[in-house]
Amino acid sequence: MAKKKLSRIDLQQMKDKGETAVWITAYDFWTAQFAEQAEMDMILVGDSLGMCVYGYAGTVPVTMDQCIYHSEAVRRGAPKTFVIGDMPFLSYQVSVPDAVRNAGRFFKEAEVDAIKLEGGQRVIEQIKAIADAGMLVMGHIGLTPQSSGQLGGFKAQGRTAETAMELISDAVAIEKAGAFALLVEAVPPEVNKIIRDRLSIPVYGIGAGVHADGQVMICSDVLGIFQAFTPKFVKKYEDLGQKTVDAFRNYADDARKGVFPADEHTYKMVEGEWEKLTALLEQK
Repeated sequence: MAKKKLSRIDLQQMKDKGETAVWITAYDFWTAQFAEQAEMDMILVGDSLGMCVYGYAGTVPVTMDQCIYHSEAVRRGAPKTFVIGDMPFLSYQVSVPDAVRNAGRFFKEAEVDAIKLEGGQRVIEQIKAIADAGMLVMGHIGLTPQSSGQLGGFKAQGRTAETAMELISDAVAIEKAGAFALLVEAVPPEVNKIIRDRLSIPVYGIGAGVHADGQVMICSDVLGIFQAFTPKFVKKYEDLGQKTVDAFRNYADDARKGVFPADEHTYKMVEGEWEKLTALLEQK
């Protein structure tokens, strides 16, 4: 049976039924293809591409054009999967009109199904305006990498009663503003459970425990490709980084030893043409 692309209604019904939505990041055509073959419910074209693809130290340098470019590739690779475009730093913070315009680019140019942006109370007007313009918006609170400098680095959030209450207030405000879903990152499970239970919209987690309506992970972490650091909440399901190094080394060894390319990797001249070529060369 062909895969059916989920809609906002489907995702809401999954929450209502207690079914877990599973999604992954992807930044290119082939990863998106594999994610769709694995029947992921959603794909996030995260601004984490700054670190995972471009080698930046964080997500701040990522541009709108880069996010659009990668979202286009992911959409082509996963035409039957719900795709979320991640709004990069300064694409929505400067003004509400900028936020609406840049969100619209994701839908017009990359054919995404929704966009995601970071922040709580300070981006409520942006969320409301984008939603009022007819676009699906996902909120993102907790550890918000674009503002990690203000948070003191890539650190867990909501670990005190006061900061947990701030997150809960942010979550309620985001739903009220018109977001269709919320992502909570690097927050204690008991705090995320409160948020999930208080909100009627889906509440997804990354590093926020099992008390969520779904889980998302960075593809480069799951595959063991990203080498710079490994967050506490990451579980590596494969070590493709080391396997890639091993494959490259094996290829280099074979080439240097002259065992690659072997006969089965080469093309043959049409029968009888070698003799003709030899004769022609002798005439020169």
